Amino acid sequence: MKPGAFLTRDGCHFCVWAPNPSRCELSLVEPVQRLHPMEKESAGYWTVTLPEAGPGWLYRYRLEGEREFPDPASRCQPQGVHGPSEVVDEAFPWNDSSWRGLELPDYVLYELHVGTFTPEGSFAAILPRLPELRELGIRAIELMPLAQFPGRRNWGYDGVYPFAVQASYGGIRGLKTLVNGCHEAGLAVVLDVVYNHLGPEGNYLAQFGPYFTDSYRTPWGAAINFDGAGSDEVRSYFLENARRWFAEFHIDALRLDAVHAIHDESAFPFLEELALRTREWERELGRPLVLFAETDRNDPRLVRPRPAGLGLPAQWCDDFHHALHSLLTGEKHAYYVDFQGVSDLAQSLSQGYVLDGRFSAYRQRRHGAPPEGIERHQLVVFAQNHDQVGNRAHGDRLSNLVDFPSQKIAAAALLLSGFLPLLFMGEEYGERRPFPYFVDHEDPELREAVRSGRRREFAAFHDVTGVEIPDPAAETTFSSAILEWERRHAESHGVLWELHRELLALRGRFPILQPRESVEVTAEADEATGLLRFRRRSSAARADLFFNFSPAAQPVGIEDEFLPAEKRFDSEEARWLGTATIAPSHLEPGSRLILAPRSVVLYATE
Repeated sequence: MKPGAFLTRDGCHFCVWAPNPSRCELSLVEPVQRLHPMEKESAGYWTVTLPEAGPGWLYRYRLEGEREFPDPASRCQPQGVHGPSEVVDEAFPWNDSSWRGLELPDYVLYELHVGTFTPEGSFAAILPRLPELRELGIRAIELMPLAQFPGRRNWGYDGVYPFAVQASYGGIRGLKTLVNGCHEAGLAVVLDVVYNHLGPEGNYLAQFGPYFTDSYRTPWGAAINFDGAGSDEVRSYFLENARRWFAEFHIDALRLDAVHAIHDESAFPFLEELALRTREWERELGRPLVLFAETDRNDPRLVRPRPAGLGLPAQWCDDFHHALHSLLTGEKHAYYVDFQGVSDLAQSLSQGYVLDGRFSAYRQRRHGAPPEGIERHQLVVFAQNHDQVGNRAHGDRLSNLVDFPSQKIAAAALLLSGFLPLLFMGEEYGERRPFPYFVDHEDPELREAVRSGRRREFAAFHDVTGVEIPDPAAETTFSSAILEWERRHAESHGVLWELHRELLALRGRFPILQPRESVEVTAEADEATGLLRFRRRSSAARADLFFNFSPAAQPVGIEDEFLPAEKRFDSEEARWLGTATIAPSHLEPGSRLILAPRSVVLYATE
């Protein structure tokens, strides 16, 4: 059974999974108002087909002859999360038939929030910016969640209609137009989906069936029922959701939010089934489809092939961010307490995980496992993302916390790491505006609960005594996050933009810097001097990345076996607003290399 309202040759077919009620009726709202009894099918589904119904018709489901609710599989909520659902036409004039998708190692991700990426806050307003993102070297845009949420302002993780596209952004047609435009521009599209919980306002799924379970809890509310009674159809609901993004919307990849909060103790976990089904859909659709698992558990089993693992293609690697951020800012509170210096960044550059089974002071236990069998193209790394910026008390970005040389180091460490890099919107030019948490709930009690909850969360993270935290429900908090994109080519912002483009061009030019290449990777660090050397070797090429995190110049010894290599990047060049204390253009045995304070140099062979 396929839940939702679908246009067929016989009219509009309505289908809802509702095993809880003994009676279910279709309640039409517009253009006519009347009730239609529905027929109960197997497994708790109810169906009815109306020959006269068409696009634009509004409807609800009446349960037990009393209360009415929107469709759990609604495609559109034009009047918000509490209003009726709308019948929509899936047809769209696609012209992306030449798009062949993007292989996993080629992903360079750019995360954006539709509501704050442009002043208009719409899918349509993103389209004019695609050519410049492609020029920068981006290969895929990652959209924060789009499932219909309360109001107009939200990060998207409070979505309550997984099949509906946020109406204020442009709805279904707007999203399809954006995906079509991305593919024409040579960009893949990644969609952030939330399969671990639903938001609190407008969440009526429990009225229909056992979508949730009391066996587990998430930090955000009731857990989805993936392994209890009735879970077969719950799993089908979310599998169908994933399939539609791939098949109907031509989405290339899904970012699975917080998979560590997807609780499933069954012998065939939902995530494993989703990975298997995605491979089937990939063959059917004839293009690569990717699943990125966001997780903080450092668990290599997620991406190991079956049967040793769940077989997901790739996962997030928070440790890279934590090691780099702690090193550049000196912050040691909360989870940063586990990251102590240059050596931890070297370990992350070497293998991704820093906490690979060692003791975590933050958690007061051992954390993670050795990343054995994980390929570099299976780890997504970042210097910033929506979580790491937005979950700070004021949503301040790295550009507000460190100086310009440190921003250049962060860019080089990220983009030349040999993992899959992710940039957060505005990072490429040092955006200064914050990205705080914001909501637009209608319920005043819920708004107050969010305010107090955020304060408690920040108090647990670090001392906020006397600190005024932006009101998540205030429109000014939302508007403060809208990018000042017009500054991207001005002054030092323009220099940083060009630097990111240069680094991405180097990554594309030299296979030794890409995750495709079979390379030997080593990273060496010296805590006393602040030096870090990151080496990549293959049978055909080599690359050496030298970092100096110290505020003083540092000499670097060049061993006798060092092959002649040409300098490809130097953060101290005048065009990068450096001191012009430039490293030599070539290195060979006996060369003298002195790194300027807080600088980075790349040497590589063709």
